[in-house]
Amino acid sequence: MDAALWVFGYGSLIWNPGFAVAEQRVAVLPGWRRSFCMRSIHHRGTVDAPGLVLALDRAEGAACAGVAFRVEPWTEDATIEALRARELISSAYLEEWLEIEVGGAAVRALTYVIDPVHEQYCGGLALEAQAQIIAAAVGGRGRNCEYLFNTAAHLASLGIADADLDWLCDRVRRLRA
Repeated sequence: MDAALWVFGYGSLIWNPGFAVAEQRVAVLPGWRRSFCMRSIHHRGTVDAPGLVLALDRAEGAACAGVAFRVEPWTEDATIEALRARELISSAYLEEWLEIEVGGAAVRALTYVIDPVHEQYCGGLALEAQAQIIAAAVGGRGRNCEYLFNTAAHLASLGIADADLDWLCDRVRRLRA
């Protein structure tokens, strides 16, 4: 195991980490899947009109491809503090130290996963329902659709396929046209 601080990104962290990165590599987290299963009441929606953001949802046999970020040395404490302020804003995410696969090696990484008993959890929404919400929602960090489009584009640029995100991008563009 690597002694450095690694952070696993699967959504907006990929295109906006918000901390000093020494290295980034494609990585895989077994047993979890990327899913629009969290209602966003702060960043991409409001309490009255929630949006959706990605979260890691536990799923037997699944594997989520994302990015492993090795944090710049001597910035570990500040990085964890910044991530907690960003990711734990409503307690819908849980902070976990999970083993990811990076270049064939196992690395322990700080990872934020959905709390399936939290009121913002909405696992199992049909893709059409997700598209309808994402097309309309706006929050403190902007339009929900921009979050989707940025995430999908950055995953594609890394060679990471996600059929659900591709379908959602197409459908949301059509809904917004």
